[in-house]
Amino acid sequence: MLLGSGELGKEVIIALQRLGVEVIAVDRYPNAPGHQVAHRAHVIDMTDGDALAALIAQEQPDLVIPEIEAIATDKLAELEAAGAITCIPTARAAQLTMNREGIRRLAAEELGLATSPYRFASSLAELETACAAVGFPCVVKPVMSSSGKGQSKLDSAGDVRAAWDYAAAGGRVDSGRVIAEGFIDFDYEITLLTVRSLGADGQIETAFCEPIGHKQVQGDYVESWQPHPMSALALARSREIAAKVTGNLGGLGVFGVELFVKGDMVWFSEVSPRPHDTGMVTMATQVQSEFELHAKAVLGLPVDTTLRAPGASAVIYGQLDEKGIAFEGVADALRVAGADVRLFGKPESFARRRMGVALATAGDIDTARERAREAAGKVKPVSSKK
Repeated sequence: MLLGSGELGKEVIIALQRLGVEVIAVDRYPNAPGHQVAHRAHVIDMTDGDALAALIAQEQPDLVIPEIEAIATDKLAELEAAGAITCIPTARAAQLTMNREGIRRLAAEELGLATSPYRFASSLAELETACAAVGFPCVVKPVMSSSGKGQSKLDSAGDVRAAWDYAAAGGRVDSGRVIAEGFIDFDYEITLLTVRSLGADGQIETAFCEPIGHKQVQGDYVESWQPHPMSALALARSREIAAKVTGNLGGLGVFGVELFVKGDMVWFSEVSPRPHDTGMVTMATQVQSEFELHAKAVLGLPVDTTLRAPGASAVIYGQLDEKGIAFEGVADALRVAGADVRLFGKPESFARRRMGVALATAGDIDTARERAREAAGKVKPVSSKK
């Protein structure tokens, strides 16, 4: 049972079905991308613990795989503790990573990893104090959100009130709590996809994909590329941090570990206990995409993180606020050398909603990025109304 059935969940479902697995897709709205390819689909408010428990009792899944943040993770932990479910990777991992406070305190205060300076706040007054403590410029985020929702960059104390209001509107779950993060003067940020799977001896092994670079706008990824060049020491430190965090969270599957890098220095940022949106590039670059890696790992099967070719991804936005849009220019996009397109099939478009992604491979990442951007630019969402 997948809890969350957007574009990432859809690809996980396809990968599982190729291995003969029966999949139940759950989301908060009907006809979500994963609903379209699953054996069965349900629509519930996944933050409602009772509704979630009732659906699990009805379906009796062998594995429960959270694919988004907005889930009643306390209920998953309760069911896991009672032996009623096996949660991927673990219910504790879902709890900690859904809440930025939980994962940041684990990384910085328990594991001793380097992070940006941070403070948490539960009121406007506390946020004013927190921002002053970490200094300006800084970033304010809801403790429970994703894809840049509710995130603001603050240049001065005059920006705090607007940031507080925006965070309250953008959180996946309205906890009334935010994190203020000081800026790190980093050269770039990467996603290090980290895979925990079973080896031939039955012991858990940790493998790493090549680092993924990405560009963000308003906290949301718009491009990614693989492999991102970095020093051998920075890569070794990145893998050490990722192994430490994922080893603490436990379980099997893919983790998207986000890191800031400056020279040979590396700071931990965030981790998702599931495939990562920047990792969609792996559908073009790797022998096994992050979705295939996740499916195989959670089933206890061998994985292969080999890079096949340098490549890139570029987001295709909805551009229109409308239900049931169509797309023009797909053929032109596919004529770009080395390019491919994935359209997610979301039933409703918004101007900044991610509706698809262009993928491209090349002999180097710069050429791949140019190809992906060119292909994405040729796909034009249009009204399907007559």
